[in-house]
Amino acid sequence: MRHFLPGTLCRLLLVCMLFGAMAAQAVAADDIAEVMRNRYASTQSFKAFFTQYLTHRESGQTEKREGELLFKKPFFISWTTKAPAAETLIVSDKEIWDYIPDEGVAYRYPRDLVEDSRSLIQVVTGQALLSKDFDVTDAGTEGKLRILQLYPKEPVPQLVEARLYVDPVKGYIQRAVITDFYGNANDVRFTSFIPDADISSSAFRFTPPKGVEVEDRVEKPAVESRDLF
Repeated sequence: MRHFLPGTLCRLLLVCMLFGAMAAQAVAADDIAEVMRNRYASTQSFKAFFTQYLTHRESGQTEKREGELLFKKPFFISWTTKAPAAETLIVSDKEIWDYIPDEGVAYRYPRDLVEDSRSLIQVVTGQALLSKDFDVTDAGTEGKLRILQLYPKEPVPQLVEARLYVDPVKGYIQRAVITDFYGNANDVRFTSFIPDADISSSAFRFTPPKGVEVEDRVEKPAVESRDLF
């Protein structure tokens, strides 16, 4: 029979406990991700009000915005923020519109900019394919919310990591913090969330107001495009 010294035995126990804790965290993360997947799969639409904090790493400045998010399957989006940073973003079945009233400009983009599962709006609306495109770990809790840490398996400039704060019972995201390649943070916090809301299809149509300049990035793609959402 092999005998272990007390110190060796303690180290073995610590290693076992460590691997046990890591395994438990992985299971917990998988469980929450599965609850999310099932919940959003059965949700046809939602209406939410949010507060958004945009933090620029280099300057350290944070901009606060408030607005409304409408979502309807298969993937229609209306994202509006109020003054002093008024902006309207519409994802229709054919294109994306980004209208900034203060600048008197409406930008038109191809829809495929938001079809990547790693795009911010896919993550925030619960449509991202977590098990396919991200490494997901359990990052603990905040109050009654569970936190999932996401790292894209193939990072993109607009998203190198994300944190989702999820209601473990209802399965909906209550907060999402997205960090881009430059270390800038986009923190979206839902102040209200109404699943399966009755939303008219007209909410996802946009016509530029009279006199507004249109920058068409579908017909004439730009070398650099604006960060959407």
